[in-house]
Amino acid sequence: MSRIPSNKPETVVRTGKRAETQTRRFLASVGDPIVDSVRTVRDIYRLFKATLKATIQGRFRWRAVMDQMQVVGMESLVFIMGAIGFLSMILVVQSGTQIERILPDFGLLGPSIIELLVKQFGPTVTALMIATKVGTGIAAEIGSMVVTEQVDALKMSNTDPIEHLVVPRFIACTVMLLVLTIFAVSVGILVSLLTAKIEFGVNPISFWDLQFVQSHDIIMAICKCISMGLVIPIIAAQAGFQARGGSEGVGWATTRAVVNASLAVIVLDFFWSAFFEIIK
Repeated sequence: MSRIPSNKPETVVRTGKRAETQTRRFLASVGDPIVDSVRTVRDIYRLFKATLKATIQGRFRWRAVMDQMQVVGMESLVFIMGAIGFLSMILVVQSGTQIERILPDFGLLGPSIIELLVKQFGPTVTALMIATKVGTGIAAEIGSMVVTEQVDALKMSNTDPIEHLVVPRFIACTVMLLVLTIFAVSVGILVSLLTAKIEFGVNPISFWDLQFVQSHDIIMAICKCISMGLVIPIIAAQAGFQARGGSEGVGWATTRAVVNASLAVIVLDFFWSAFFEIIK
């Protein structure tokens, strides 16, 4: 009798190839985001270095810087004031409610709120608002110029796109973020004072107490403002320069700019808070 040939070896080979393919796909799904993140950080560093060099050498137009200050500052002022105002009211109501439950003594409510506004809420919330509003604008504008080949036209006309597009926004964001933070903290304190007076009957004079705000707190807030103001336009511009493929690519660039810039703001907030807490 003739023996029926067995196909077990072929089945084993197919199973092994299928497992190998699945392993490769899994490794690619894990490794591609890591490689993409490393490339993004590398591109951001290179763009930051080129922008800083052009800024130090003075290769920019002051008129363009003033126009961008108008966009970053005046056009974002109402947006930031509203956000920080409502957050301040929420902070006072929640803090006051907890204090009222435990010990109805609001003597430290004002100093605690002011300290949080100076150290945390003022710089961080303002930077997040700038990353959301201004960062998307930078990424969309540069991304549109990339997909329509206007950036290539600038290069052909012997104009550096970094000097023309990035440096004015770089300077404007750095300066105006500090200015907007001062306005945000001032509005936050005023709104908090009024909320505490209306909700809990706190005397405005006792609320306005700066006993918890030290000199290193102000220095920390300034460091946060400057560092966040430096990285937001760079991250947004890098995302814009990476846009490809028409309107879909521009949308991808704006989304990536918001995500990366917001993450950078949170990381910088943690870094400076931890750093000053260590050296304090």
